[in-house]
Amino acid sequence: MAQKVMALRFKLTFAALLLAQAAHSVEEYVGRFWESFPPARFLTGFVSQDRVWSFVALTILLMAFGLWCLIWPMRRGWPSAVYLAWAWVIVEAINGLVHPLWSLSEGGYTPGVATAPLLLASAVYLGYQLRKAARDPSAAAGKVDIQA
Repeated sequence: MAQKVMALRFKLTFAALLLAQAAHSVEEYVGRFWESFPPARFLTGFVSQDRVWSFVALTILLMAFGLWCLIWPMRRGWPSAVYLAWAWVIVEAINGLVHPLWSLSEGGYTPGVATAPLLLASAVYLGYQLRKAARDPSAAAGKVDIQA
């Protein structure tokens, strides 16, 4: 029973992380993030000369990949789900830290800083859940069971 509760909490936390990323992407879009952050300018320019279209396309791809991770590997309990979740934890924790640091260096608001704490908090909580599940004595050989 505790495993099922843990698995459901894990999936709900991952879904919350995706919602935080969606809100974050909207904030970045409204703030025209690709115009002010050099790595975003490079990446969107690499995809297309139309940076607005590039940003939207990259955001849609990121969100689609996140939904795929949730619907298939995580919901079905694939072994790769744990690795995918850790990858999301790392990326979103970095995202949640870089935005405030960038705002501090700029001396004011930068696109994405308002929603960055949501990314950081949900990434840290997801990482906590992954570590807790890995330390669970019922988890065989350090494997995390996320299947409900």
